[in-house]
Amino acid sequence: QVQLVESGGGLVQPGGSLNLSCAVSRSISSFSVMGWYRQAPGKQRELVAILKKSVSTNYSDSVKGRFTISVNNAENTIYLQMNSLKAEDTAVYYCNARAVLNNRNYWGQGTQVTVSS
Repeated sequence: QVQLVESGGGLVQPGGSLNLSCAVSRSISSFSVMGWYRQAPGKQRELVAILKKSVSTNYSDSVKGRFTISVNNAENTIYLQMNSLKAEDTAVYYCNARAVLNNRNYWGQGTQVTVSS
């Protein structure tokens, strides 16, 4: 059973930064796509950033230039560095990984990010 555990969320002022982490219980090489999604109250879950085969990245227009997705293969950890945070970035952030063998998607439990003064 694959487990993804997010951490690093919290309360931050507008303009501030947070670095989310997602610890994966299996080797990063087991996954073809890894990503971060978010869900704000009353809204659908949306894509924030994805990393394909540890090389290609894609970001939503709303976070492009402010957020960066990366992985540490040795530590089996996915990161999301978030800079210049805005109130509209407030949401629960979820880590996602898609297995190479069966294309199954795995999700973490989510971590709350609140941007407020």
